[in-house]
Amino acid sequence: MLDANLTQQLKTYLVNIREPIELVASLDDAAKSRELGELLDEIAALSGKITVVAGDDIRKPSFAIRRTGTDIGVRFAGIPMGHEFTSLVLALLQVGGHPSKAAQETIEQVRALDGDYLFESYFSLSCQNCPDVVQALNLMAVLNPRIQHVAIDGGLFQAEVEERKVMAVPSVFLNGEPFASGRMELEQIVAKIDSGAEKRAAEKIAGKDPFEVLVIGGGPAGAAAAIYAARKGIRTGVAAERFGGQVLDTMSIENFISVSHTEGPKLVAQLEQHVKDYDVDVMNLQRAAKLVPARQEGGLHEVVLASGASLHARTVILSTGARWRTMGVPGEEEYRNKGVTYCPHCDGPLFKGKRVAVIGGGNSGVEAAIDLAGLVAHVTLIEYDSQLRADAVLQRKLGSLPNVKVITSALTTEVSGDGEKLTGLRYKDRNHGTEHEIELEGIFVQIGLVPNTEWLKDSVALSNRGEIEIDARGETSQRGIFAAGDCTTVPYKQIVIAMGAGSTAALSAFDYMIRLPAELEEAA
Repeated sequence: MLDANLTQQLKTYLVNIREPIELVASLDDAAKSRELGELLDEIAALSGKITVVAGDDIRKPSFAIRRTGTDIGVRFAGIPMGHEFTSLVLALLQVGGHPSKAAQETIEQVRALDGDYLFESYFSLSCQNCPDVVQALNLMAVLNPRIQHVAIDGGLFQAEVEERKVMAVPSVFLNGEPFASGRMELEQIVAKIDSGAEKRAAEKIAGKDPFEVLVIGGGPAGAAAAIYAARKGIRTGVAAERFGGQVLDTMSIENFISVSHTEGPKLVAQLEQHVKDYDVDVMNLQRAAKLVPARQEGGLHEVVLASGASLHARTVILSTGARWRTMGVPGEEEYRNKGVTYCPHCDGPLFKGKRVAVIGGGNSGVEAAIDLAGLVAHVTLIEYDSQLRADAVLQRKLGSLPNVKVITSALTTEVSGDGEKLTGLRYKDRNHGTEHEIELEGIFVQIGLVPNTEWLKDSVALSNRGEIEIDARGETSQRGIFAAGDCTTVPYKQIVIAMGAGSTAALSAFDYMIRLPAELEEAA
C-alpha cells in the first residue's frame, strides 16, 4: 500500500508518538478489507509503539486508532489514502500524545465543551475540502473524551450514503442528525456547538484599538495586502470570514509563477504562515456586514461585523473575493447538496454510475465534464451560448468521450426533484423556443463567479456587475478606502493578479497615510 517515499516519510513522523496506540481493525473477506489490513500492518511495522488488534465494528472495512488502555481515539471507515493520508498521519500522532498546533484558546474551548457528541463525517478521497473537517473532528475527539468521531469514505459505503441522502462532501452528522455540509475549520465547528463563542468573540473585537490598515478578506489579495502593510511597521488587522477564501476550494494550481504545481489548501496554509510571520492581528470567522466611511479626510472608517462588533481603521482594504455563481432558477436552492453541487472534484465520486449534467461551457465546465466522464454513467453539458467557450484542447478531449453529450443554445429553467433529491432539469432551446426535460441524479454548476460586495452597495461605487470600482492605485470612490482582487473591476480573476493587486493596495494605503496633513490625523 505504501511506496518507499511514503514509508520513509511516515516512519519519520511516527518517531513523535509518545504513548502506545492500537489499530483496532474491523475487516471481512472483501478486497478492500485485505487492502486495509495490509496498510495497518505496514504502519505498525514502522513503530514499536503501534500494534494491530482485531475488532468488530459494524462498518467493514474500518479501524480505530486508540490510545492503549484508554477511550481516547478516532475511527476511519475506509482506507484513508489520497487527500486523507495527512488526516491519518495526524490522527496517529495526536492519539499517540503528540501535541496539536491548534491555538491554545481553541484547545481549551474544545476541552470545556459540555455534552456527548458523536460526529460522523462523510468524505471522498478526491475531495480537497474534506481533510480540514476530518482533522478538526479527530482533534476534538482526542481532546475531549465525550466527543467521538468516525470519518467515512462515501465512495466505499455507497448504501449508507444513499440511505442518509448524502450528495455532497464533506457532510457531517451529529448524534445521527445532519450538522453541516462543506468545508469547515476547527474554530467554525467549535463555534457552531459553543453557543457563547460568538458573543465572546464580539466582546473581544469591540475592545480593539483602531488599526492603521484594516484588511477585509483573507484570500490571496488580502494576505498580500496584510504582509505589505505589516512590513511598513504600521498596525495591521485582517478580518476574514474564511481565511484563504475560494482558493481553499481550488483543486489544482498550475499557473502560479515559479511554482509548477500546488493545491489550494496547501497554498493557503503557506499564505497563513507568511502572514503570521508579521505582527498582524488576524480575526477569522468574522463576516463584514456594513462599511461606514470616515466623515472627514483622515478620519476613522468603521466596519460593522455580522456579530454586531465594530472595527475602526485609518485605511481599509476590501478584498472580499467572489463566490460561485448560481443559476438562479426554481429548485436550485431547494436541491443544493441534494444533487445540485458546485465542486466536481469533491462530490464526483458520490455520483459513480449515475447520470449528471454540467452547466457551463467555459474551461471550468468542460474540465468538470471530462473529469466526471470517468466516474459517472453519462454527462450532459449544457451551455447557454451557441458554442463552447473552453480552450480548443479541452474541447477536443471532451469530443472524444463516448458518454458525454453537449447541448448548446440552452437556457436552464428549472431543477426538478421529488422533495428529497433532484431528479432532473428543464431547459429551453434558445433557437426554437421548445422546452425539454432531462432525467438526472446530479447537476454540477460551473458558470463563473459573483463578487462578495452586496454589503458595500451604499458605501463605495460598484460596477453594474457588482464589482468595486478602483483606479490604478487600488483606491475606491472613497478616500482612504482601497480594494483588491476578484471583488474589483480588475479584468482577470487570477491568484497571481490578486496578490499583486493586494500589494498595490497596501502600498497605496501607506502612501495615503504618510501624506495626510498632521492636523487632520490629530483632529480625527
